[in-house]
This record gives sequence, structure tokens and C-alpha cells, in this order.
Amino acid sequence: MTNPRTIIEIRDGKKVFGSFTALTDINLSIRQGEILTLLGPSGCGKTTLMRLIAGFETLTSGAISIDGSDCAGTPPERRPVNMVFQRYALFPHLDVFENVAFGLKVKGMPKAEVKERVSRMLQIVQLDNFANRYIDEISGGQSQRVALARALVNGPKVLLLDEPLAALDLKIRQHMLAEMKRIHTETGATFVYVTHDQDEAMILSDRVVLMEKGRIVQIDRPEDMYARPKSLFAAKFLGETNLFDATVSAVNGIGTTAVTPAGIRFIGAETADRQPSERITVSIRPESLSFQDGEAATQSAEGTVEDVVFIGSRSFYTVRLDDQSPVRIQVQRNGRLALPSIGDRTRVYWDSANVVMLPHS
Repeated sequence: MTNPRTIIEIRDGKKVFGSFTALTDINLSIRQGEILTLLGPSGCGKTTLMRLIAGFETLTSGAISIDGSDCAGTPPERRPVNMVFQRYALFPHLDVFENVAFGLKVKGMPKAEVKERVSRMLQIVQLDNFANRYIDEISGGQSQRVALARALVNGPKVLLLDEPLAALDLKIRQHMLAEMKRIHTETGATFVYVTHDQDEAMILSDRVVLMEKGRIVQIDRPEDMYARPKSLFAAKFLGETNLFDATVSAVNGIGTTAVTPAGIRFIGAETADRQPSERITVSIRPESLSFQDGEAATQSAEGTVEDVVFIGSRSFYTVRLDDQSPVRIQVQRNGRLALPSIGDRTRVYWDSANVVMLPHS
């Protein structure tokens, strides 16, 4: 299988507004046909980066190319991209069909072709039975699909989506994420998606670009970024984790050993760039801790259960280890597992494969 070609290339991108540097050292290749998500907290630069791709902003320095062509000086309307905003900007005086057809009619496309393309796109977004409805006669989720159809009917090579689900409630948002994956598969377009919501990024993306303070801190598949974050920021932003300050005591063929000030020992499988006496931060996800001593769970510490929270089939335990570190443990309840109660003494186990050692912060 050949690697997909690059559709967008950004090299040494920098954007400055007056005395404020919004983006710096941006190097990013976006692959044709993928869903790539720009993820990060408010103010990290993700929307600015999207606006640069769209042509609404220009780089202070660096270069952007789309489909092999340098975009310097190319206005938004001449770029092979289209954009869907958080506020859909649909025309209330037009019905669904006319909203989707608007761009095609502006281009002067023949009526028969407009009808064919709009009808096909409404089938893809599953709104063909709503073609004659006005925008105030359909739901928020349906309005979002109209906005997607209007953007995609022009056949853009890249669709830019700036927090398009932020105004929807949770249930509709979850449904729309599944719908967007289906629509992406059926159209084959490249999606670049902006969000601050880690769940949206995990569900939707082929790759995630994690940003902090105007810089890209990690680019990875969602599952790899979650399992092997490369910084403390990545470990904390993408999901929940338990953190320990520790010092490297040994590096050998089996991995890296680090010890907390209170003597809890962690053995991680990685050895790259670790030196004895180096201060690090150890990260372990709640679901990687257990009350059961399995074959792989060769490391452990004792503590006391302080709290239990039940969430459906899962339970979250807070255990204060004997070194006074509180840890959260996620347990999948199956009725056969003997679990401790609040106040019980217990032992917590983990596997070296789930120990992530990060630069100290």
C-alpha cells in the first residue's frame, strides 16, 4: 500500500500580530483523504493556523502550499478549500436545497448539474427528505449537516471545520461525530478539524496535532498520543493520568528504573535519552492501575482507599499510597472481582509497559 500524498504542506510557519507571536515553528504535512484534528486549549493558535490555510490570514514568515502550489498571495476564494464555522451562517430565507445549491449557482453551473450534485449531497448527509424545509424548521444537528453539504458540494480538496459542533448538546454532538466520519468516508475529502475537546479528537481523527502556546508539541494517532505522550502537557491534556516526581536510578537493557523521594519504584520499558540521576515525571493512566496481581503487573505499592465513585459499569477509586501520593484507579466492574471499600488497606499494581517517563516539569 502506497503512502497517501501530501495535500497541505506548512514549513517554518510563523504568525505575528503586532507584538504578539501567535504561531511559531509550525511544520506540518497534511495527507490527502485524512481527518486531521488541531487540538489544544483556547488561545493555543489552532484557529489561527486554520485561518492561514483558508487564506483569511497571511504568514509573517514561512510557506504554505496546497496541492503542490504555493499559496502566497492566493485569496481564499481561489484556494481549493472550503470552511465550516461554529455558527453555520445558513440563509434563513432559503430552503435546505437552495442553501446547498447557493455556491454552485454563484458559479453559474447549469441547472441540471446543480440539481444532480445537490440531490446527491443531500443523500450523503441523509437530508434528501428535508430539501424543501427552511432552516428554522430543522434541528441544530440537521442544520450542521446542511452546512457540511453546502461546503462539500463544491468539491473542495480540503474541508476546514472550526469547532463546528460546539453549539450542539452532548447527545447530538456524539451523533454528529459518527455522521461526520461516515460523510468523510463517502466523499473522500481531506478534513482539517479544530477543537479543544479531547473526546472529539479521539473519536474523529486519523491524526491529532496537539498545540500549546502557538507551537505544535506532538503529532500522532489518537491512540498513540494517549498511550505514549511525549510531554507532561500532552499527558495531562489528553485524558486523565497519575503523575509522580521521580529520579532515574538505572538504565539498562530491560528499561529505565526511577524512584520517587518516598521510595516507590517504577520500571519503564523505554531507555531513550535517559540518564542516571535525571529528574523525570512518571505518568500512569487510571485504567493501567489494578488491584489484581497479574502476570505482567510486576510493580506495586500499598495504600488506603479514600473514595469510590460509581459511573455505570466503571468505578473510580482514589487510593492514597503510603508515600502520600493520591492515585486514581479505573476499574471495570464485572461482579466477579473482589474490590476494596473506603478505608481498606490495599495494594495497587501496574505493568512496566504502561509506565510513561516524561521530562520533569
